[in-house]
Amino acid sequence: MSNDGKKEVWLRGPLPGIPGLLQPVAHALLQAREEVNELMKNFPDELLWERPAGTASPGFHLQHMAGVLDRLFTYANAQLLSEEQLNWLEMEEKPSPQTNTVVLLVHQFNRQVDTAIEQLKKTKEGSLLQSKGVGRAQIPSTVLGLLVHAAEHTMRHLGQLIVTARILKTKAG
Repeated sequence: MSNDGKKEVWLRGPLPGIPGLLQPVAHALLQAREEVNELMKNFPDELLWERPAGTASPGFHLQHMAGVLDRLFTYANAQLLSEEQLNWLEMEEKPSPQTNTVVLLVHQFNRQVDTAIEQLKKTKEGSLLQSKGVGRAQIPSTVLGLLVHAAEHTMRHLGQLIVTARILKTKAG
């Protein structure tokens, strides 16, 4: 259960419009969104790019989670990354005018989760084992592999974000 006593997303039942085999992906992404929104509520902007003990900053994790979702779902659609996506990748570790507040970064992540959920709704279960290339080298994967990795990678960074944000909040007093 989450901190507020509400059941975790995966325990609330099937999500409408999401194919059965993709329910776990959608559940993980929606769970991550709920936890990010709760965790970052009242998080000070001045701590967003702090790196305690050399760890990645909360700002990086928020930008990276949104960027990874965007990139992996792009590959699942058999598309190459755009110039904008490549630029985003290069800038994930740095603040910019569009990413210098908690509110902006959380909004950006929420928007990317919404986009991913919409793509999951349009994904046909029969396409899940189709081969898809990843990156410029077109490393082989499948639609399912890309979507599952998007969810697990998001959750991995969420865990890191939780620890880093709590350390920074405690240190700030």
